[in-house]
Amino acid sequence: MSGYNYDEFSPDDYDFDTVEGPSVGQKAPDFKLTTSDGRSQRLLNFQGDFLVLEMGSITCPLFQSRRGIMQSLEKIFPQASSAVLYVREAHPGVHIQGHKNFDDKLACATQLKTEDNETRTIFVDDFDGGAHQAYGSMPNAVFIIDKLGCVRFHSEWNNPSATRKALKALIAGKPVRAKSYFRPALPPVVLKTLGRAGEGSASDFFRGLPFLIWTNLVKRNLRILFGKKPKVDHSQGC
Repeated sequence: MSGYNYDEFSPDDYDFDTVEGPSVGQKAPDFKLTTSDGRSQRLLNFQGDFLVLEMGSITCPLFQSRRGIMQSLEKIFPQASSAVLYVREAHPGVHIQGHKNFDDKLACATQLKTEDNETRTIFVDDFDGGAHQAYGSMPNAVFIIDKLGCVRFHSEWNNPSATRKALKALIAGKPVRAKSYFRPALPPVVLKTLGRAGEGSASDFFRGLPFLIWTNLVKRNLRILFGKKPKVDHSQGC
């Protein structure tokens, strides 16, 4: 079992206080990846002026709760492409377990495409999460990247309303002023997602829930409200 993948969720698997990966104004890492339909394609080889790239997995309630809005972006904004980077299972259980190999990850990504009717291109990260770690390792982060490969918008947690506002501003050539506050998934989506993953998924999730609420719903949102941005490394600027 890789150190990156896990069988049981724990808040210790993530650093919720430090923003890692490319920040706004930096180059986005490019990778040659396999898509859910078996094609080999570079992550940043996209159509249009911008790429909206969301991290996700079928056991992530936040990702599952945002898919409907995120899938509609290409219709609303034909100037942009949308894609999912399939990462490690956020809340594995006995039915949908932590990946033991790349084929496990590909099978889950294929399930997202065929059973959940995901319409966006799904890039399947390698087994050890090389691309995911380069993009900060958060389970439902989102990036907007321009044709030059420059990150123009980034949020550690995807807030679809803020992402849509940011994309609209970028297409119009205006400054991005959207604040991406953390918004929890609705309870029915949480229960459905964890129940689908199977025994162990819900217990691990609810065990870590108080910490997740404090770190994201309280601390992170207060930081955004008062405009306190974490330190980032700008050495790899565009």
